[in-house]
Amino acid sequence: MNSEETPVNTDGRRGRWAGHREQRRAELTEAAIDAIRRLGPEVGMDAIAAHAGVSKPVLYRYFADKSELWLAVGRRSGTLVLDAIVPAVAAVREEREAVRAAVDAYLAHIAADTNLYQFVVHQPEIARHRDVVADVVDTVASGLARIFGDRLRARGLDSGAALPWAYGVVGYVQSVGDWWLRQQQPISREALADYLTTFLWSGVSGIRHAADVPGGLAAYREETSGGR
Repeated sequence: MNSEETPVNTDGRRGRWAGHREQRRAELTEAAIDAIRRLGPEVGMDAIAAHAGVSKPVLYRYFADKSELWLAVGRRSGTLVLDAIVPAVAAVREEREAVRAAVDAYLAHIAADTNLYQFVVHQPEIARHRDVVADVVDTVASGLARIFGDRLRARGLDSGAALPWAYGVVGYVQSVGDWWLRQQQPISREALADYLTTFLWSGVSGIRHAADVPGGLAAYREETSGGR
């Protein structure tokens, strides 16, 4: 077999290149997050490239434009939010304290990482081919739903309510937290966490009552609606 007939393992080479590219994108995403934290949410691609120690053309080799970089940063920020919330909730056993832990962990996270939050949530000039904020909500709500589901099942209840409850909690707290940051934290984080927990708890506390009603959540709905 001559050299022209020697098979070339192009699939292996392509796979190695794809793996290298993903690793490099992840590294540049982390560098961009660091630049945003240091330089502010309005940081441009030139400053991000300089902070990452690469030229702007190299940065564009991995991210076609700022919108694509914004998407990568947004997805990473979702995992960071979840990383802050899950351990805080897992550390407490009583349901009301679990709600407060989730709320407080989220508020603490966005207050400590305000530049990154503003970059992801408030970027009017970004061409949003995909809603990264919705992706972050999906990530956080999915993680919270697993926690709610575990607690519902532990009480012998249907866990079908876990996902809508999780989205409701995340949407409510995200909206109020956004107001809190935009108004430059007019009340303390501790007070806001207490207010939000008090409001949310009236709904979540139904878990305990429903566990004591034969038939679980369906029977509890029937009981509290007066049979309507």
